[in-house]
Amino acid sequence: MPLEAVEARRLYRQIADQLRSLIDSGEYAVGSRLPPERELADQLRVSRPTVREALIALEVEGRVRIRVGSGIYVIEPAGAAPVSAAAIIEGPFELLRAREFLESAIAEQAARVATKDDVARIDAALVAMENVDHPGEASMVHDRAFHVAIAGCLGNAVLVRVVGELFDQRLNPYFAQLAHYFENPGTWRTALDEHRAVRNAIAAREPQAAREAMRDHLAHSQERFAQNFGAESSAGSPAARKRAVRSPAKPAATKRPSKKRSKEAVKSGGPRRR
Repeated sequence: MPLEAVEARRLYRQIADQLRSLIDSGEYAVGSRLPPERELADQLRVSRPTVREALIALEVEGRVRIRVGSGIYVIEPAGAAPVSAAAIIEGPFELLRAREFLESAIAEQAARVATKDDVARIDAALVAMENVDHPGEASMVHDRAFHVAIAGCLGNAVLVRVVGELFDQRLNPYFAQLAHYFENPGTWRTALDEHRAVRNAIAAREPQAAREAMRDHLAHSQERFAQNFGAESSAGSPAARKRAVRSPAKPAATKRPSKKRSKEAVKSGGPRRR
């Protein structure tokens, strides 16, 4: 019998699977409200963004409905098939963290090597962004052009492609659903100011300022998507509030802990928060 490849499931998918199982088993009936994100994060010992990614995945699958200002409610499944290749879709926060790391370094180098023509291309994308309604397809096109233009300053086609492909992940169903709740003309104006700060640092040839401006922009994007969905009070009956959700196994940390820390972790028995 041939062996099959083993793939580690993303943490948010493990959480989504566990919540779906609780719903299917009747622990959370149709019409009931799930515990708030903060409570779920505490029980699972993971970050709230990870819980949010799981909830968004369940909403896209048609298992829950998110009502901003109220909470997350279990709904009757519509019979729709799960999102194609759901197991390999990156979570929105996972994508933004990757972009924050990569594009900050790119902006820093762009401030060192950008030519007048490079800055002109960045300016053209920025002007287009200033004159378009958001949310909408056109705003995303110009936003993408801005980030790709900065990558283009380095003269490396691979980086241009990678930055473009990472931005295009905004079109995946989970990212699009999350953006639906929190993107509006107000957040667009704020993001424009952040883009201008990146552009000005590059044009002024200030590498560290450019790096920090890009990092701040993408970090603030994560903060905007992490705004509260609904009520933070405990949901459901006292019995429902006592339900324990088991923490899924986490991927091994990339940094090897010291022997002392390892012994302490074994004694405490608690995983680290991502």
